Amino acid sequence: MFRFFENLVDPYCDYPEKDVPPTRLGPFLAEYSKPFRRLFVITAILSVIVASIEIGLIYYMGRVVDLMNGPPAQVWEQHGTELILVALFILFLRPLFQVLDVLFLNNAILPNFGTLIRWRAHKHVLRQSVGWFENDFAGRITNRVMQTPPAAGEVIFQVFDAISFSLAYFVGAAILLTTSDPRLLLPLLIWFGFYAGLVYWTITRVGPASEAASNARSNVTGRVVDSYTNIHSVKMFAHDRQELDYAREAIEESRRTFQTEMRIFTIMDMSLVTLNGFLIVGVVGWAMFLWMNGLASAGVVAAAAALTLRLSAMTGWIMWALTTFFRQLGVVAEGMQTIAQPIDLVDAADAQPLALTDGRIELREVSHHYGRGSGGLDRISLVIRPGEKIGLVGRSGAGKSTLVKLLLRFYDVENGAILIDGQDIRSVTQDSLRRAIGMVQQDSSLLHRSVRDNILYGRPDATEDEMIRASIQAQAHDFILALEDPQGRRGYDAHVGERGVKLSGGQRQRVTLARAILKDAPILLLDEATSALDSEVEAAIQDTLYGMMEGKTVIAIAHRLSTIAHMDRILVLDDGHVAEAGTHDELLAGNGLYAGFWARQSGGFLNADAAE
Repeated sequence: MFRFFENLVDPYCDYPEKDVPPTRLGPFLAEYSKPFRRLFVITAILSVIVASIEIGLIYYMGRVVDLMNGPPAQVWEQHGTELILVALFILFLRPLFQVLDVLFLNNAILPNFGTLIRWRAHKHVLRQSVGWFENDFAGRITNRVMQTPPAAGEVIFQVFDAISFSLAYFVGAAILLTTSDPRLLLPLLIWFGFYAGLVYWTITRVGPASEAASNARSNVTGRVVDSYTNIHSVKMFAHDRQELDYAREAIEESRRTFQTEMRIFTIMDMSLVTLNGFLIVGVVGWAMFLWMNGLASAGVVAAAAALTLRLSAMTGWIMWALTTFFRQLGVVAEGMQTIAQPIDLVDAADAQPLALTDGRIELREVSHHYGRGSGGLDRISLVIRPGEKIGLVGRSGAGKSTLVKLLLRFYDVENGAILIDGQDIRSVTQDSLRRAIGMVQQDSSLLHRSVRDNILYGRPDATEDEMIRASIQAQAHDFILALEDPQGRRGYDAHVGERGVKLSGGQRQRVTLARAILKDAPILLLDEATSALDSEVEAAIQDTLYGMMEGKTVIAIAHRLSTIAHMDRILVLDDGHVAEAGTHDELLAGNGLYAGFWARQSGGFLNADAAE
């Protein structure tokens, strides 16, 4: 039974992805709710039926009181069949409707609705560019992706469990009182007017207050995760106190916003208690006045008393449901600041896979300053021939890493164009572009998964033998076999920790090299590929590196100039321009920037800042 209702909606169903999702709350929720519309209608109908049954029971209890005025034998003779049918309805049909209502809401809607939002939100965020991620805390992004689905689920729950039920209940209560005696409706309407005013006062304040509190909580998460992610730096500089102060500032702001939110609920509760007192006295007192003057039966008084006591008990629940509804809407609105942001770097509408033939790379008047007007690259034109090995050197900030990021299309060029085999990289799909490029970075961070998973990231369909062969070429196989993690997993099954912290820098870089070897892409980017290796290991894998480069177009960034001295051509970047170009010997003979870098090397490293 449970499985039937749980499978009514597939949260992973196909859907049209939008680069610019709705930015307003209503359309945003409506977009995610499309697969559930049929279930929403059924659940709303069931909620109204359940509320109507509850009102009907109160009405019937009043009728029972009136029936009891006669002799028991006569009452049973005249109304026994009616009482038996009502009893059967209460025993069987009433639970059936309530169980169906609960099954649709709790089993068909809530688990799948939250899952669908979390899945699609994560999918949308993963499509964002590298630059987008660099502008925010990873912790805050994660918090918003994680907290928005349960908040949206709570909104749906309150709509069907409380709001639709309470509206149906109030309408039914009004009809019941009108049927018993129209004059009983007057105090109910007066009370409802004040109650509606209190609801309006509350919800207009609780939404913004909740959004502010949710944003403050996300900021706390972002700062705390930032500290944990960089725990080595925190400990190395003995900055525990500074990190605590940094977190405390955000935690205190979270406390202040939460206090503001809770004050609203306290005022609401105090006002509600007063209003409910007037409701009970007004309706029940008026019913008793009518009874004492012979204008109403005892059953009317009993029904009115039961109804008002039930309404009084419900009003707190309804108010809390409404405030929870708008409070969770505030959380969703805060989450939308991340998961409803437009994709800032998209494939062209007619983008085709990259047709790689030779590996020729061309930059035409390329400029990119990260929107600042300075830094990065400035009007660079460059042709890298198929199979050519290019070395890039220059001071920090000269534009080396910017060139690599633009080639991978982590950012779009602000001016000019980059072409591979004559195709503007903005006209091809990002996935096909990056599949054609292998890269080994200086920051060789790994996924918190097994060594096997990390190496196979280069080519998931590779065989075990191919993976091991790549590890051997990268001088990684022997140390991998000796690994064991705290859970007892060994060798290639051992997990490497977040960002690979359980491995040394050299070990991480060798795993990264193995991954690049396995990928075997026709274009290879090396960004300080051997910077974390000691001289002995570097010497051992030099042949592997040159073997990797064979037949590929290569761009290698290096401060250790000895690693690029044998490149076909070396480019010296300075202030976003190509200042010098040539072979190692030609540049030394030119006695320019490169010659100065070479002369000022210490232990083979480039002391770029000292070379003027």
